[in-house]
Amino acid sequence: MSRSIPVLKIGKYQPRYPLIQGGMGVGISGPNLAGNVALHGGVGTIASVGLACNQPYYTGRNYFEANQRAVREGLIKAREIAGEKGVLAVNCMVALTDYELHVRSACEGGVNIIISGAGLPIKLPDYTKDFPEVALVPIVSSAKAASLIARRWERLYNRLPDGFVVETPLYAGGHLGVTKMEQVENEEFSLEKVVPEVVEYVEKELKTPTPVIAAGGIWTREDIEHAFDLGASGVQMGTRFACTYEGDASDRFKQAYIDATEEDVVIIQSPAGLPGRALRSPFIDKYLREGTVGNKPCIANCLTHCRYRTERKTFCIAQALIDAFFGNWEEGLFFCGTNVTRITKKEYVADIIAELFGPQENK
Repeated sequence: MSRSIPVLKIGKYQPRYPLIQGGMGVGISGPNLAGNVALHGGVGTIASVGLACNQPYYTGRNYFEANQRAVREGLIKAREIAGEKGVLAVNCMVALTDYELHVRSACEGGVNIIISGAGLPIKLPDYTKDFPEVALVPIVSSAKAASLIARRWERLYNRLPDGFVVETPLYAGGHLGVTKMEQVENEEFSLEKVVPEVVEYVEKELKTPTPVIAAGGIWTREDIEHAFDLGASGVQMGTRFACTYEGDASDRFKQAYIDATEEDVVIIQSPAGLPGRALRSPFIDKYLREGTVGNKPCIANCLTHCRYRTERKTFCIAQALIDAFFGNWEEGLFFCGTNVTRITKKEYVADIIAELFGPQENK
């Protein structure tokens, strides 16, 4: 890079580069992608949600039990790729009904860092109390949210976050960290506004070395340097890694990214009641026109709030994401960030990281 880069230290863990690969479910960022990102110096992240969807022991009727096993085994596989020095994270969504089990399974599997969003992870320190070396990193969209989490953790558990991921809904993929559609394009949630505010909060109130990681719209070396200028100590990148050779998704999923144009990227109201960014597949096109495509059964009571389960409106998001993972363009929900339109081919993880941070030495 053309300048010195910050050291990213999250708890006791310090990756070679200040880069976190974003967690992408269902199955898009699995053990192979996470392991290879960690091997090449970033933080490799497994998304825990629906991870068992391609495992032979998933029968369709054992969703929760199979997923716990998949998280533990996925971390073992990722560790085999990453080596002992690689830093591995698991992204666990607060909005899941079995959120606590996701967290505990990750800890039992040997995870280094838990990254948690899609809600406020207020009880996360309680769920990880038997694993004090696991670093805890909430995803936030404002300094207010960061303050609320930190104050609650300190009061209830005598613990502070080991870092914050600040994700902007302006460019991120999947669920966007805000609750209202009108907030998606609100500049009040831009990295330029929120990252400095969270950095200032950390410095003035927490007074501990707590890194702030910028997420959403990160693609180039210049994007990374801009995040550092805002005060971030690291960046998180998801969409670009989804279309790597090492990515766990099907080739048809990756081809959907390669083919995407600006007109294909849309904002939907997900069954969880949250805005999300996705490709306009035939499935999503019908949903946008009709407001529901609920012709498949709910495969699991997986979300704490789900309009499909309670009102029979929208669709089963777990099934739609599984369909996307396997490359079912007609019936899948293909979450993505705005940078999906910049993807023209599959890349290797090592080449992306070398482009961002310079040629890598053999370490």
